[in-house]
Amino acid sequence: MRLAEVVATSAVVAATRSRLAKVAALADLLGRARDGGEDELTTVVSYLGGALRQRRTGLGWRGVADLPEPADEPTLTMLEVHAAFEALAAEQGPGSQARRASAVADLFGRADAAEQRWLRGLVTGELRQGALDTLVQDAAAKVAGLPPADVRRAAMLAGSTVTAGVTALTGGAEALARFVLTVGRPVLPMLASSAGDVTEAVTRLGGPVAVDTKLDGIRIQVHRNGSEVVVTTRTLDDVTARLPEVVAVVRSLPAETLVLDGEALALDEQGRPRAFQDTASRTAQSHGATITPFFFDCLHADGTDLLDAPLRERLEVLDRLVPERHRAPRLVTDDPVAAEEFAAGVLRAGHEGVVVKDLAAGYAAGRRGAAWIKVKPVHTLDLVVLAVEWGSGRRRGKLSNLHLGARDDRPGAPAPFVMLGKTFKGLTDELLAWQTERFLALRTHQEGHVVHVRPEQVVEIALDGLQRSTRYPGGVALRFARVLRYRDDKTADEADALGDVLRLGATPEGPEDTPPGD
Repeated sequence: MRLAEVVATSAVVAATRSRLAKVAALADLLGRARDGGEDELTTVVSYLGGALRQRRTGLGWRGVADLPEPADEPTLTMLEVHAAFEALAAEQGPGSQARRASAVADLFGRADAAEQRWLRGLVTGELRQGALDTLVQDAAAKVAGLPPADVRRAAMLAGSTVTAGVTALTGGAEALARFVLTVGRPVLPMLASSAGDVTEAVTRLGGPVAVDTKLDGIRIQVHRNGSEVVVTTRTLDDVTARLPEVVAVVRSLPAETLVLDGEALALDEQGRPRAFQDTASRTAQSHGATITPFFFDCLHADGTDLLDAPLRERLEVLDRLVPERHRAPRLVTDDPVAAEEFAAGVLRAGHEGVVVKDLAAGYAAGRRGAAWIKVKPVHTLDLVVLAVEWGSGRRRGKLSNLHLGARDDRPGAPAPFVMLGKTFKGLTDELLAWQTERFLALRTHQEGHVVHVRPEQVVEIALDGLQRSTRYPGGVALRFARVLRYRDDKTADEADALGDVLRLGATPEGPEDTPPGD
């Protein structure tokens, strides 16, 4: 298959707002790619999802900033492109930078203008095609004649849309059914949506709910098979060697096989949570502050998979196996007043809020569903930095005013992120120095005093609410936004979506409130 066919399909997907039309276009391409063999099919599925097959290639914005003149005609095949990136990923040692630059010039010199633009977006992670993982999963299901839910579940359990999609297309239902929860192989964690207050969350779910303490630590998933224990983060990175305290706790539990979901954090002498940066620093290395694990879900125990079991049953198993000192504090109630009182106690204990959970719901791995609802005491959002402005006055020479964006989850959104406002409030001198270095490393281009950056850095923002606005394409602006902290534990695709932001509610009347620049 030629690269031009993938580029053309990507353009069709980006141009339509119809989910059905997107899936149909992707399915047409996947049907043709299936005839080219598994290696080619794997490459096509990966590229449609917006990612190279190689985890690292040594390429970034600088590596594809200056490209040769494009070819007059498209001639590249998918396997040629994949082989070129494989070679780039293997480059190392003396002279590798020059060899890599030469290989980039050769590859991009054989691409026409459309292919060059598309490949640059693929390398930098900024394809504007709207082909989300779920669309690729649905397209694979359509071609394979399988229920989309089966492919989605396989992707969750495999931790990979590429693996699930290729398996569906080459092996069908029988091969797809082999994907089960496997102790030792992490699954993507279940995520929570947001609500403005606890009463709203309890009312939205209805009936008795579990109100879990929202701990301000690092999300962990722990797999135990006998004495072997594996600890991974929410992005499935293995941090076992850095967290021996967690390993020791899990080995002490009365079970031979276990999969637990939880949080790891550093506590002070009074048992209150230390600053998030202390936990983040400790989980990045094997020494420093002591880390304590707290678990809030059990996905497997001694041969029994619990993914599809209601939360009520999973909690019964959790409570039987994990001592209270290593469980996230929890209240089960159908009384909003009791839930509000519990949440107030959580805040007094120094934690950041609660997560209200449907006791009847299964564990939706890798999804931000309606069964878990997080509530924080003040409005906070995890947003992505899209650009930064050079400061003035005492901040001259420092990158200061942040341009903040949310994931744009509207159908047919023209770009992955939508800008919501700016802020320079809450920035200490230390943060100013850090973010100047950080964002210069992420710089893509500059327009006047505005430095545009790759949308990779997540920042947690506190705000007083939203204001209706015609200034920003999302229709709202942040009111009195201020920086709380940078979230190096989250990737940009885990930032809050515009839909989550809008649920906070906008002021119906009044002037637009756009935080001033420096």
